[in-house]
Amino acid sequence: MTDRAWFDAAKGDIPQWAASMPKDADGTTIDWDWVRSLDLAHGVGTIPESTPQSIHDALKADYATREHLESIIAQCNSTFMTDYDRFIGSYRLPRALAYANRRLNDNINTLLHLGEQQHLWVVSRERRGRTTVAVLRPYSGSRPSNDDQGMLNLSGETGDASAGNTAAENSDVKFPTTVALDDIQDRTAAILDARAERRKAQRFQKRAGDAAMARANLSGATSPGGAASSGNATGHHPKPDWRDAYLPGRDVDAVMGIDIETTGIDPARDYIIDVGFEFMNMASPRPAGEPETYAYEQGYYAAGDAYGQSRLAFGVPPENAALGNALIAKLTGIDVRGRSSEAGYRLFDEWPQAQAGLLARLTQQPYVAHNATFEHSWFMLNVAGYAESYRAGRITIIDTLPMSRQWDPGAVPTNEHPYGDNTLDAYAKRQGALDSAHNERHLGLEDSHIMLVAMKHHLAALKAQGKGPWGSTGRAGVGGKSCGRKR
Repeated sequence: MTDRAWFDAAKGDIPQWAASMPKDADGTTIDWDWVRSLDLAHGVGTIPESTPQSIHDALKADYATREHLESIIAQCNSTFMTDYDRFIGSYRLPRALAYANRRLNDNINTLLHLGEQQHLWVVSRERRGRTTVAVLRPYSGSRPSNDDQGMLNLSGETGDASAGNTAAENSDVKFPTTVALDDIQDRTAAILDARAERRKAQRFQKRAGDAAMARANLSGATSPGGAASSGNATGHHPKPDWRDAYLPGRDVDAVMGIDIETTGIDPARDYIIDVGFEFMNMASPRPAGEPETYAYEQGYYAAGDAYGQSRLAFGVPPENAALGNALIAKLTGIDVRGRSSEAGYRLFDEWPQAQAGLLARLTQQPYVAHNATFEHSWFMLNVAGYAESYRAGRITIIDTLPMSRQWDPGAVPTNEHPYGDNTLDAYAKRQGALDSAHNERHLGLEDSHIMLVAMKHHLAALKAQGKGPWGSTGRAGVGGKSCGRKR
């Protein structure tokens, strides 16, 4: 199979998906013929002429395409995981759609930047509801100046008007700023908010139905939703949470810790640029024959019980590299301007061998991450075979975030942190894995290391106290979250 042949194979799966998923995440009937018509391998974005109306029209078309694609991608996970008859054999179609959507998102950001250059609008990145969106405002002669805005490094309308007018006068581009902006605003926040409200209403209906059934059966004490939870007896008595499914069991031992760095937070829009992982045994001795030392970026890190360390660097498409990403550069030290595929960096979503190698490691033993649903969501849309392996029960995930929330009495709720400060930085410091004088590095391998050290320290303390996995609510076995497996 050639490098791009999997896109044709992915489209070959459309009949399976169409039969199982007639509607997208927003309840709209999916036009599968439209999906079949897309050139997923070579791009679904619009390349316009450099005129104001052409740029406007291209941006409007790309936003519409992205909305359609992302509403389909958002529904694929639940459809695939609840396909109990295994009618859908592969997850490659959602991966192919996400691949195309990332390049489309790059094209959108390029158009936004082009409009800025031609003084058609000013772009600001604003947090609205559940996400951050690009907000367009009329150009008013302002000078973009905020380096913390993220990918485009653009600010709002305030600034030195005279300096901005001078820039406009010196520009080689002399287009009038008459394009309409109302129909090319990013609607992502409104879409996600509406989607969340529908899910909330569905959950309310389910709870009401469960409660009614419990009353009818006179069994409210044991029926779902019939009895209030009392939490567990640790420190600040945190309430049970869906993340508790990712807690380790009392027999957990050999695990692989993993952390990824990305160009953003959306696996359907952004790229994996750094992966770090290592292994550690929580109970048994470190394997004999493994190298005794490893040089982390932080000289004060000691390998200790860790072994099998690996650091992998990946690139981004030229269009993404050209825009830069000041926010990620500041956070991780990785400047994507030097990570272009033209500079020799391989893209993770175009490197089958790298995906296969990572999948082999993820299936050998439980993998551990801090806020593991983040890594899981990225692997679903980037790693060939991951979704299929997870659904088949070949992958077990352990999360140190609920360990911090549920079993660490130092995670005291505050106004700023209603569930306690459970960042990896805070958790590692409380568990003696990171010195208070230093901070989390935000690189895959270094963050994996402090996470595993913290987990091992924490488990040892819990065992000595008879708490956590060894408490009344703990469980035997490895623990963690997996599918297709009964305990």
